[in-house]
Amino acid sequence: MKKIYILFSVFATLIVASGCKKYLDVNIDPATPQEVSSKTLTPPLFAQMERGIQFDSRYLGGLIQYFGGAVNVGEQHGWIAGSDNMGEIWRTNYFGLGANLNLIIKDSEGKQEWNYVGMAQALKAWSWQTTTDYHGDIILKQAFDVNRYVYDYDPQQDVYAEVVRLANESIRNFSRTDGNGTVVKFGPADLIYAGDNAKWIKFNYGILARNANNLVNKATYDPAKVIEYVDKSLASNAENFIVPNTGTTALNGNFFGPLRANLAAYRQTGIIVGLLDGTFLSNPTASVIDPRRNNMITASPDLVFRGVPPYTADGGTALAKNQTPNPWGALGGANPGPNQGKYLFRDNVGFPIMTYTEMQFIKAEAAFRKGDLPLAYTAYLNGISSSIDFVSALGTAITPAEKVAYLTSASVRQNAASLTIRDIMLQKYLALYGYGFVETWCDLRKFNYIDGDVAGNKPYLNVYRYPTSFFVDNGGKPAQRYRPRYNSEYLWNTVSLKKIGADRSDYHTYKMWFSQP
Repeated sequence: MKKIYILFSVFATLIVASGCKKYLDVNIDPATPQEVSSKTLTPPLFAQMERGIQFDSRYLGGLIQYFGGAVNVGEQHGWIAGSDNMGEIWRTNYFGLGANLNLIIKDSEGKQEWNYVGMAQALKAWSWQTTTDYHGDIILKQAFDVNRYVYDYDPQQDVYAEVVRLANESIRNFSRTDGNGTVVKFGPADLIYAGDNAKWIKFNYGILARNANNLVNKATYDPAKVIEYVDKSLASNAENFIVPNTGTTALNGNFFGPLRANLAAYRQTGIIVGLLDGTFLSNPTASVIDPRRNNMITASPDLVFRGVPPYTADGGTALAKNQTPNPWGALGGANPGPNQGKYLFRDNVGFPIMTYTEMQFIKAEAAFRKGDLPLAYTAYLNGISSSIDFVSALGTAITPAEKVAYLTSASVRQNAASLTIRDIMLQKYLALYGYGFVETWCDLRKFNYIDGDVAGNKPYLNVYRYPTSFFVDNGGKPAQRYRPRYNSEYLWNTVSLKKIGADRSDYHTYKMWFSQP
């Protein structure tokens, strides 16, 4: 027995000496990296960003009236008790992105890969901004403390400050030339900008522009700073932040596409139809049809463009040929099949997270509030023009003649002196259709929907319409936020929820910090 033991010990020693790694390599799949590194963590993060917005937009889209059809309480400004259907942005921030971004920062700081650090900080800034604009007070300081089981909520102003800090840190890291950031390229992992640091810096400035321009009702609002941020942000449609979708299967297809089948019961709305046919724009009696219309929405079989009012089902019939199409352009809830649909509602179309068009309308609003009408007018025209180009690339090409005809029509202001805040905001609302869900909701709440902002501006009056009746818990008030995610908060963190009033039935109607004076 002693000899056997000695032989076994020698054998074990030889295995260790020769490297047990090779002996155990039979259990390693070379296609699945065992080491958690920044390059392997990065690509899936972009899909998380897209999914969070699109999943929750099935409800938020009804509230802001991009989608209709009376398919859920979102159109009534309501919420669903015990449901996670409005909690995907929350999940994205804390689970889809959160810990993964922390791992990237830790891994890349140790390796001095400042480009990866900057990318992770940019996505954190975007995610905090989006989540607080959607939910209000959220868990910030204690968010990733694994030793806690109760997490305290932080006020929205703290989250806004953290977004500014992270975006500026990201800009500094993308600007560094030391370490390995210039050696270790993250182009293959970067599905958005292919490792172009300059474009990531511009994305950060776009986040800062959103952050600063949401504060128009506060005494600290600085339109000059907003303009500065925009001027350093996206410079053209070529720099849009768009998450790509392959669209070959439901797994890699656009959440809004026919393969995923998420929008069959939804309908195009009256507000979108009215903006595209000029009813709600500068001079309805002399306006022309927007050249974007055929690419963005669809006519009924009788060739009339229709949209449903808030929280109203489609009353049309096949016999009367007056059914209202869904976002795919299909009737009666029909699914047109893979890669049919239109605009941003096809399987292989990328989803915009931020666009040059949005930045130009932010600049137009800031310049208008600053009193610089010529600058506001130029940005206003840039926003419309770039939106037309963006829509043109997603359907039937809009000709230069059609574009010029619209830009010189009564649907568009023809000089700076006649420009109003209403013109800017309604064109922005239209341009962000199908993707700018949270940003459009921020605008609506900044102006208190139809009541107006602190300056008395009412751009959405007689355009945005409340449902005939609000959700029963609202107490006759419009929604201002969505509640924290049910499964992670209302089941496990109720003590903290009560501290912010989130246990009350009308909590979702409490006004946001950012929209108040």
